[in-house]
Amino acid sequence: MEEIELRDLYYMIVKRIWLIVLITVLSVVASGLVSMFLLTPEYETFTTLMLGKPADYNSEESYTYQDVLTNQKLIGTYGEIAKSRVVLNEVKSELNLDLKTSELSEMISVTLLKNTEIIKVTVRDVSPERAADIANSVAKTFMKNVSDIMQINNVQVIDSAEVPVNPVSPRVKMNIAIAGVLGVMVSVFIIFIMEAFDNTIKIPEDVDRYLELPVIGMIPEHD
Repeated sequence: MEEIELRDLYYMIVKRIWLIVLITVLSVVASGLVSMFLLTPEYETFTTLMLGKPADYNSEESYTYQDVLTNQKLIGTYGEIAKSRVVLNEVKSELNLDLKTSELSEMISVTLLKNTEIIKVTVRDVSPERAADIANSVAKTFMKNVSDIMQINNVQVIDSAEVPVNPVSPRVKMNIAIAGVLGVMVSVFIIFIMEAFDNTIKIPEDVDRYLELPVIGMIPEHD
């Protein structure tokens, strides 16, 4: 297999540096235009709720570490309740949302803050005001329904959702940076392909390399 020296790679890239610049610039410009003008900005906000018995922590009643672990293990159940049709339909009715239940469910995510009894309800939407309204409505409706379904009345809202100011998507700078890197990689790959299929003689060494013939003379380039 023919070995390519580092010097050959360098001259190979330098010779077609214009191609790298062109493809990279086009990639960056296209990514910037798409991110700023074609992609719809999305906003994200959240509300947090505490699952436990805060009033009992300092009392003499037994509230063991096992109870805390039990609540943490129930996060999957709480998450399903928060995104259940019962809760979402009430939220839709309260806010007069023109959304399908499945669409509303995709906008909501429920997670457990690590090693705590606090769940975080996150909502992502194209409207920052509606995102905050949905998050707060889900929290309120969830508190009412979880008391009936799980027979607990110890859910408390810690932080209400606020109207987000800056969108979380699209990330224009990150998209442009990724497009720039991909542009360089793709252009270098194209150069290697072009060189692989280029069988023209460019330097005296190519005569010996490809034709296995000695060089007996050269015609200098003359303007």
